[in-house]
Formats: sequence, C-alpha cells, structure tokens
Amino acid sequence: MGRNSIHKIKRPPRHSKGPTIVHIENEDDLFDLIERTENPLILVLEGVQDPHNLGACLRSASGAGVTAVLAPVKGACGITPTVRDISCGGADDVPFLRIKNIGMLLRKFHERRIQIVGTSDQGSEMLYDVDFDQPTALVLGSEGWGIRKVTGDLCDHLISIPMAGTVDCLNVSVSAGVCLYEAVRQRMK
Repeated sequence: MGRNSIHKIKRPPRHSKGPTIVHIENEDDLFDLIERTENPLILVLEGVQDPHNLGACLRSASGAGVTAVLAPVKGACGITPTVRDISCGGADDVPFLRIKNIGMLLRKFHERRIQIVGTSDQGSEMLYDVDFDQPTALVLGSEGWGIRKVTGDLCDHLISIPMAGTVDCLNVSVSAGVCLYEAVRQRMK
C-alpha cells in the first residue's frame, strides 16, 4: 500500500487510548482533589472554543503536572475525539471539569487561599514577577477576546508575557505552555 492509502487515514488516532478520560464529577470532587494535593496548580480556560487549542493546553497541563483543568459549560469546548488526539494523552491524564459559573468558583478559590493569576496582554505585571510556588489557579481567556473583565477583576494578578516582536499576543495554547512552565521552573527550586 502506498503512503496515501485509505487504510492509513482510517486508523484510530495514535494517541487514543479508548474511553479512559479521568473525570472529576463536580466541584466537591475538585476541592477534595485540591485538598489532597500538596501545592495545587489549576488551569482555568475561560471560553477556549477550538478543540486543537484545548488539546494543546491539556498536553501542556499534563507535562506540567497540573492538578486539574477547568472550563465553563457554556461557550467553551469540551473533551472531543479531536481534543483527545491533539492532547497526546493529556486528556486521559489531567482531571477536567466543566464549571457552570467561573466567577463563583474563583471566589471559592480565594476563600481557600488559592491565588488567582490571569493572563492579559493588558496585564500590569510580568509573568516572571509572580510567585507561582504556592497554590495557584492560572486563568487564560478565549482565543479572540482573552479573559472577561469580570474575571480579570477577580484575579490577584493580571500578568502579561513579554513580547519582543511585532505581534501583540500569543495563541492561548502557547500562552498556557509558557505560563505553566514558568510555574514548573519556580517550583523546582
């Protein structure tokens, strides 16, 4: 068979392991997981709609040892076959929960002394100036608009990633990787 054989195209995705996605069923499960985690790092994706971006975020989250990835029920992508394939196993490794109200959840994080760090190209602090070596929820917004103002107002820190070129911001999945691995770097000390 040739390189372009239909049999090669029809094979299952190479990273698909079957229906073994790790689920946390509700916020109670999430907070139980957070309490059992020594220094939780949570990724909150507000409005990421592209399954390729969600898959890439889950892949980075898995590599960075993220405690859980959270996304809103409305206006955001969930776990799909494309997400699972793009995540290269990350969707099977990192607990993922869809949340009805991100604002209420962030307020609960405040009550539990989890710092909330939001990303914004208008952020007043630089990524490298924030202390990630403590319980942290990292909030990234949608592909087109970033995080909502109401969400930004709930953040302890609004950070930006230094940009040297002519583009004003990075893709959400690239931003997630950059920020998560800064947290990993700080936590390795």
